[in-house]
Amino acid sequence: MRAIWTGSIAFGLVNVPVKAYGATSDHDIDLHQVHEKDGGRIRYQRRCEICGEKVSYKDIDKAYDDGEQTVVLTDEEMDALPAEKSREIEVVQFVPAAQIDPLTLERSYYLEADSKSPKAYELLRRTLEDTEKTAIVRFALRQKTRLGVLRVRDKVLVLQAMMWADEIRAADFAVPETSPRISAQELKMSASLVEQFSADFTPEDFEDDYQVQLRTLIEAKLAEGEALDTDATFGQQESGEDSGGEVIDLMEALKRSIDSKSSKSSQAKPAKEKPAKEKAAKAKPAKKSPAKKSTSKKSTSKKSTSAKTGSSTAKKTEKAPTTQKKKKKASSATDKRKEA
Repeated sequence: MRAIWTGSIAFGLVNVPVKAYGATSDHDIDLHQVHEKDGGRIRYQRRCEICGEKVSYKDIDKAYDDGEQTVVLTDEEMDALPAEKSREIEVVQFVPAAQIDPLTLERSYYLEADSKSPKAYELLRRTLEDTEKTAIVRFALRQKTRLGVLRVRDKVLVLQAMMWADEIRAADFAVPETSPRISAQELKMSASLVEQFSADFTPEDFEDDYQVQLRTLIEAKLAEGEALDTDATFGQQESGEDSGGEVIDLMEALKRSIDSKSSKSSQAKPAKEKPAKEKAAKAKPAKKSPAKKSTSKKSTSKKSTSAKTGSSTAKKTEKAPTTQKKKKKASSATDKRKEA
């Protein structure tokens, strides 16, 4: 990586020398314009509208036209501006990260410690991590004074340029006078759909489909030339019905979305793990079940034995009074005979 800017971070009275590197790059395939008829390259030339001469970059200055007069500003005059001369990233505030509107964020830059003793750099980095704050900074880069945020990413300080407040446009378009009525069931189903799509964000899981397809088209074109069949290269795409003016059944669309996501997630589950778990789940109760059954049988037999014993004892106790009555009757009959 090549440093695009060198300067320092002013953190109160602490000075942190740094180098700035571009943290992002464009992965789009470079294309140029050609003449359709013969494939000739179309080039743009910088010509002066007064003399008609081609002008090189070194001979071009900036100018401001107020409608009546034109003011030409040379590179030397632009470089003389005090803000442009500054090589300092000034920390002006520390704020919670949640207060930064993503709409205001622009290009990012990695900051490397540019000193033999990186202690001040490490101090600022650790401070931002421990306090969970984001630093608001002011700096000048490429003939423009900028506002920015300073934060930590992967143990490295990152400077991210921001747009000024007056550069953010308002949503200046017609808003419906009355809000559409949303039922509780629609909200519930919509929340269920959100839950099914919820996951931890992993940027590596996504790719630029257009650029991949463009690369495929270029490689196929290089191999096959003008005889390229795009349907054979990409497969014939089915054209959906035009539903531009169709009124959508929101509930039906939510139901179909949930069902579709559920079927996809069930298909995406690994097939090997499930049988193993089922086998383990089935194997464990199988060992324990005979013991439980035998125990239950024993307890049942015990209960039945005790029940039988109890019933026979009860029968004996019931028979005992009858025998005693018979003995009393016999003895009373004997006494009567003796008296006679």
